[in-house]
Amino acid sequence: MSGGSNKRRAERLENDLPVAYRTVDGFITDWAVNISRGGLFINSRSPLPVGTVVRLIISLPDTAFPFSLSGRVVRVVAPNNPGNEPPGMGVEFIDVDEDKRARIARFVDRLRKELASPRGRK
Repeated sequence: MSGGSNKRRAERLENDLPVAYRTVDGFITDWAVNISRGGLFINSRSPLPVGTVVRLIISLPDTAFPFSLSGRVVRVVAPNNPGNEPPGMGVEFIDVDEDKRARIARFVDRLRKELASPRGRK
């Protein structure tokens, strides 16, 4: 991402989560390296283009089963970029029903509390 204003509406919290998403070649499994109430960043050496709508399957630690939702790629960080940022794509959640939104919000709130506690900091 180049310089400029930060357009994020929600604080991103670092946490590794397994996530799968559908591409034209099938499902790909990668790791989301941060999450917020509104989206996540997937670490990938082959990010999809900005604007691509993806079907995500997310496994949250406090849910019994993975669940699916839609997202749109809103930011791409290419491999071997000049800022040496991890490659991947920022995905904004879209068309999320209230149950899934509540599950994500509970997880993000719990993670925020854990990261704020003295033993949660590194």
